[in-house]
Amino acid sequence: MATQMAAAAVVSSSIVSTTPKITGSTYASLLLSKAHHHCRLAFNPILKSSPLRLTFLPNKPRSTLPLRRTNATAPQTRCLFTGIVEELGTVKQLGKVPHGGFDMVIAAKTVLEGVNLGDSIAVNGTCLTVTEFDANTFTVGLSPETLRKTSLEELQSGSLVNLERALTPTSRMGGHFVQGHVDGTGIILSKVPEGDSLWIKVKAEKELLKYVVPKGFIAVDGTSLTVVNVNDGEGWFNFMLVAYTQQKVVIPLKEVGQKVNLEADILGKQVERLLSGYISIRSS
Repeated sequence: MATQMAAAAVVSSSIVSTTPKITGSTYASLLLSKAHHHCRLAFNPILKSSPLRLTFLPNKPRSTLPLRRTNATAPQTRCLFTGIVEELGTVKQLGKVPHGGFDMVIAAKTVLEGVNLGDSIAVNGTCLTVTEFDANTFTVGLSPETLRKTSLEELQSGSLVNLERALTPTSRMGGHFVQGHVDGTGIILSKVPEGDSLWIKVKAEKELLKYVVPKGFIAVDGTSLTVVNVNDGEGWFNFMLVAYTQQKVVIPLKEVGQKVNLEADILGKQVERLLSGYISIRSS
């Protein structure tokens, strides 16, 4: 019996002594070799004095099989906004440029803090790319499609515009998810004051109005607003602006009959997309 216990002690000592330990020096070696091996930590229920084992696995060659593709394509979100307007900018110049494009120069202050070429700034809810900037202004390019689909075509030198920079990982989410992808334009039907607040009624196309729900979100000229009423028969919805918001956004400055950019809540469009796929599968 004593002989067996002595033998067991020798075997246990041998195993423990050969079990690698994670120390400062070996940790550095592991970091250097992780490009060539996969490291896996496994519990050893038998050896109590060294509960961890290191096992190195050789790299497996990457699969050369082609990626599977489907017919369904999801929209890519390259930038994201909240619909909380940071400041009102002033259009300084708008028109064609020698290279054949259509540029807009906007005077601003807040959105120029930390700006870089290629940054995204929402101008009246339209996601545009900064192509030039200086201490007081920035320039964005407008494509023919942008001019056709948005209310930016009504702008002129001296016009005020809502401005918001794209979100960063540390930004506060004060409004709702706004992509800066304008779904279409609406027309202001009426502006009716009530106390120090202002009722705004907007006419919208049927294809866009189906995404607008009472107490839901909508971006109007890039401003995150809560819908109050929706009238599908007459094709309009309305919302109310409190006194503070009226001083911070461009909507109250527009006249009845002018256009506003509209972007419906992305959640409604995603749900419709998912349901349409489910219904098509069920019906096939």
